[in-house]
Amino acid sequence: MKERAAWPYLPGNYVAPGETRIQEDPRDDVLLWRAAKGDEDAFTLVYRRHQAAIYRFALRMTGHAWASEEIVQDVFMTLMRDPKKYDPERGPLAAYLYGIARNRVMKHLERLPREVSLEEQGETGGRARPEAVTSSTPMHWVERQERAELVRAAVLDLPPEFRETVVLCELEELSYEEAAQLIGCPIGTIRSRLHRGRALLLAKLEMLRETPRRFSAVR
Repeated sequence: MKERAAWPYLPGNYVAPGETRIQEDPRDDVLLWRAAKGDEDAFTLVYRRHQAAIYRFALRMTGHAWASEEIVQDVFMTLMRDPKKYDPERGPLAAYLYGIARNRVMKHLERLPREVSLEEQGETGGRARPEAVTSSTPMHWVERQERAELVRAAVLDLPPEFRETVVLCELEELSYEEAAQLIGCPIGTIRSRLHRGRALLLAKLEMLRETPRRFSAVR
């Protein structure tokens, strides 16, 4: 009797009797199918694949570590409750998760004003982790960290619609098409928002650079 292929039958997942091949990483849709059947390890793998990107997006949009952690938890709880809602024919799982995260981020921004300053975030652990030290002197590392802080502060001060486009296209390196699909707007809107967001970002960076100089001059 001929052995039947395991379900779901997907290209490349069937191995004929007597054949062997190297096990590849399962696709997200396969993992979610397994998770829907109660496979906790499959869901854990999905979480490990996508958690960091969702957290990074939420942190760059909100500026708060605690809010980002809540958003990540909410995103994956939503996926866990009903993994069958994801339709692989409509796009990759990453885009689906970004869409959920985006909705949660926008609700957070509407509900809660940004009350915690960047300095307070540093004291409470909300600031992003420092980059690995690769410069030859501590002064180079300090200067690089100061530039990173300026960029983070400037991005967080952008209006949400421009901030979102800058984060997706510049920081997350999504294409215009991917960002447009995620946000649900024409590509032309992405282009115009990104153009305006870049201009605002440059202006804010210049203002932030000038502030310490003015403060030093006053002293």
